[in-house]
Amino acid sequence: MQAARLHEYTDEMSTALQIDDIERPTVSASNGVVVEVQGAGWCQTDNHIIEGMWAEYVDQPLPMTLGHENAGTVVETGDEVQLVEEGDPVICHPVQTCGICRPCRQGEDMYCENSKFNGLTTDGGFAEYLSTNERAVIPLPDGVDPIDIAPHADAGITAYHAAKKAVHELNPGDTAVVIGIGGLGHIGLQCVDAMSAPDIVAVDVKDEALDLATALGANHTINPTTDDVVAEIDALTDGTGAAQVLDFVGADETTGYAPDIVAAGGDHHIIGYGGHVHEPSQALVNGEFSFRGTLVGQYTELQELVALVERGDVELRTTRYGLDEVNTVAEHLEHGEIEGRAVITP
Repeated sequence: MQAARLHEYTDEMSTALQIDDIERPTVSASNGVVVEVQGAGWCQTDNHIIEGMWAEYVDQPLPMTLGHENAGTVVETGDEVQLVEEGDPVICHPVQTCGICRPCRQGEDMYCENSKFNGLTTDGGFAEYLSTNERAVIPLPDGVDPIDIAPHADAGITAYHAAKKAVHELNPGDTAVVIGIGGLGHIGLQCVDAMSAPDIVAVDVKDEALDLATALGANHTINPTTDDVVAEIDALTDGTGAAQVLDFVGADETTGYAPDIVAAGGDHHIIGYGGHVHEPSQALVNGEFSFRGTLVGQYTELQELVALVERGDVELRTTRYGLDEVNTVAEHLEHGEIEGRAVITP
């Protein structure tokens, strides 16, 4: 089969991945599942993997097939698999968990002590077939296209995971700020809107992204290139600040807003990454606000997100590309030229 593989870390996106002919995966465990990939979302994390940003955090055997937002059709199952059978359409949680370690017993999939992360620590879905396991696959409802929903396997669940934490702290009439209305941000905004009743403020440097935010439910929009973000949020909240901030950019500038825009006792959720947090400890003590990280989400949260998609509460803006266009997609994303999510169709 053909697969788009990373052979060495590089900053040059135009030649980042090679299309190789490799062996098609087969079931090697009783809980194994092989999926014919119909859609695999391209994520900013793929660019970061290519650049080597994850090398110091996880073991990455190269060459490796990238792609951690996968959906398709089951073509083979292990002897003990009961959840799905051949021919079933599925979306795949990116992490294959063991189910028996303490974090798994507590439902904390992302903390599994024996996990495999498709496209990050083991071969992913920028290929014709993907090897995963029963604990990672979620059957899709009738009428849900695997290609269209594929990016929800990471972009969607990550945005949902952050939104769910924020919604738990939001009351009707509070202010929630969503920074970055891109591939993840436009999902997160819809999740906040679907699950709570705050005033939603969207922040983005692109007017077209702010137009999208308005169409998806934002009550107010701010463009940092023309507006003073701190002053605008101060005015919108009568000086109290935003109860919850969801930062889908994670740059130095956006994390730096926190002391001035987060309400006392509120949270600044960091979902996008690449920047730094430079605030003095006294700023956190004075405002008693928190920075909270977001790492993908639980299997059950992906199930919940699929339910929102099926109900029409969350829509995804996607553009489709062939497997031979992976490096073009990497370049476009690096330059901020992709609206919504790019989906590779092997």
